[in-house]
Amino acid sequence: MDTETGELGEQRLIHPKEAEQFYGELKERNIAVRVGMEASGHARWFERLLRQLQFELWIGDAAEIRTKRVRKQKTDRQDAQLLLRLIMEDRFPRIWVADAENRDLRQLLWHRHRLVQMRTRVMNQLHVVALNEGLRRRKALWRPGGRKELELIALAPWAGPATPRPAGLVRPTNAEDSGAHPRVRTGSGEASGDPATDDTSRSRAADGTSLRVGHRNSRTLSQWETDR
Repeated sequence: MDTETGELGEQRLIHPKEAEQFYGELKERNIAVRVGMEASGHARWFERLLRQLQFELWIGDAAEIRTKRVRKQKTDRQDAQLLLRLIMEDRFPRIWVADAENRDLRQLLWHRHRLVQMRTRVMNQLHVVALNEGLRRRKALWRPGGRKELELIALAPWAGPATPRPAGLVRPTNAEDSGAHPRVRTGSGEASGDPATDDTSRSRAADGTSLRVGHRNSRTLSQWETDR
């Protein structure tokens, strides 16, 4: 909608390249643009595009917009027409959205929180292995002496070859946190132990965190490198 001339047009933008071309042409013509969209959470690329072009973006409350819809039928075209009408009638239910820098910081904090959860899960699994073998060190298990005892544990004969050393998956994050805050290494080729069983077997966690505790015959955890 061109507010100066009243001209109204519709155009479907199939993929991001068409959107970049369309809004890029508006920028070249020095046209001030205001865009309204529902809060979907899956359009970061579009928000970044409008921010680079210095266009105004309004994010609307999806629940409030839904109450203003008259027809039960819902299509993309009808949704776009409704959003345009709400903007023109000054009834658009705009919500506050944090800036890009703040949102990136939130994502980093959430990512760190997930890593801490993964680390705790692996440490609990290794603790179960130690308890099953009569090694009761509690927090001292993650100190240098406890880690050495953990690496010397003989595993069940069914464990496969070329398995990583479980204690090697837990490493300090830095020199100051040595022994207190280990770091978890994960990978798609490893598996997660089940603390509910007597022996930690190969399995996979729902979030992709993985750990394999095991070796063949009666070898210890510290001898895994000789078999690889």
